[in-house]
Amino acid sequence: MTATHMLLLACASAAGGALNAVAGGGTFVTFPALLIAGVSPVPANATATFALWPAAAASAFAYRRDVTVSRQMGWTLTLTSLVGGAIGAWLLLHTPNKSFERLIPPLLLFASLIFTFSGWINSLIRRSAHPSKPQSSLLGLCAALQFAIAVYGGYFGAGIGILMIATWSALGFGSIHGINGLRSMLGMAINGIALLIFLASNTVEWLPGIIMAVSALATGYYGAWLARRVRPFLVRRIVLVIAWFMTGYFFWKFYA
Repeated sequence: MTATHMLLLACASAAGGALNAVAGGGTFVTFPALLIAGVSPVPANATATFALWPAAAASAFAYRRDVTVSRQMGWTLTLTSLVGGAIGAWLLLHTPNKSFERLIPPLLLFASLIFTFSGWINSLIRRSAHPSKPQSSLLGLCAALQFAIAVYGGYFGAGIGILMIATWSALGFGSIHGINGLRSMLGMAINGIALLIFLASNTVEWLPGIIMAVSALATGYYGAWLARRVRPFLVRRIVLVIAWFMTGYFFWKFYA
């Protein structure tokens, strides 16, 4: 790995940690950077998880006082995230590099569409949600939605933040800062269990992973601080440009 690659990875992870804290979408920066640096697709995905997890933990800590869901709901969603994230990580490890390589453009396209149409997704979920349902029914609905998000998150993960924000906003889970805190907490659980599985299977590339983790840590914490002071839609515009550029690039790279 060259010095240029190391600089690229450090800058990408710093940007990814900040983006995840403010609006989500850090994977759009870190995962392609690892591929450009020469890391194989499945290890690149595992290493991107390793790189951004400390930043996610720092963001969750910074948001800890904003989370307002009940203890029962919080534990249910956390346990669901752990189970779903573990299943997604297991599926990734059983996908050959060549097969996963062919899946990269469609996965990025899916994540980019989620990001682009997050407002429509939010309104769709809001129309179908029924906050007046009994608590047990609402709990089951939330667990099912979070399980689906967690499986995808353990497998690939780009766009899970916006999926969670859309879901919890529609179901009336408090202020945007509280929802961001819940998103950070659950994202930490999804990626944390996936990371343990990746580490146990020796899938993480250590040198690029450590470079990126150190770089992302500070921006993950201070990104949460910044999120309270900037208009998130401005950051989301930047994420959208990056997302669609990377999607187009990888469709050209793997299918042209």
